[in-house]
Amino acid sequence: MTSTTRPHLASDSASPRARLLETIGAIEPWDALERDHLDTTRQWITGGAPLHRVRKPDVPPTHLVSYFVVLDHERGLLLLVAHRKAGLWLPPGGHVEPGEHPWAAVVRECREELGVEAVASPLTGPHPFFLTVTRTRGEGRHTDVSLWYLLDLDADAVTDYDEGEFAAIRRLTAEEVLDEPAESLDPHLHRFTRKLIHARTGGRR
Repeated sequence: MTSTTRPHLASDSASPRARLLETIGAIEPWDALERDHLDTTRQWITGGAPLHRVRKPDVPPTHLVSYFVVLDHERGLLLLVAHRKAGLWLPPGGHVEPGEHPWAAVVRECREELGVEAVASPLTGPHPFFLTVTRTRGEGRHTDVSLWYLLDLDADAVTDYDEGEFAAIRRLTAEEVLDEPAESLDPHLHRFTRKLIHARTGGRR
């Protein structure tokens, strides 16, 4: 699914929108839905709409997010957090600030939310693995355009987390994630996990 030969981070000389288009261009769609989300995102970027949140929770109504999935490659464990506002188990992450590269947002949020340094997975390097366009739940509903990055960290390296954001953390195998009820998870987490299994097993579905 993913190649070990990935493009370098987009050139700093390009415009922010061009850099973002190059960043999402590294993503190979897993299914028809991801292909549709990638097309929607390209149209959003090129259409000139604001890309970054400037006021919580929903201004502008669509904005860019970086998720990061912490994977212990040796033990095959993924780290999920119980997000207080969403009421769901999902990967950590946060909104990309104006002028910030999505990978830089991963580095910042990983430090802020989990207290550890982000280490890019050898599967992907510092490039997104998955993309989703999701309408949030609850008050201040808005649309998150989320780039999902993959990190390589020992499952036991995370000993603390932002308790204001998260009620708990869990470490699950990919198979255990797929056994979780879909309604308790980010709505795209099962799809992400299947794509990850496919990539880690050399393309076997």
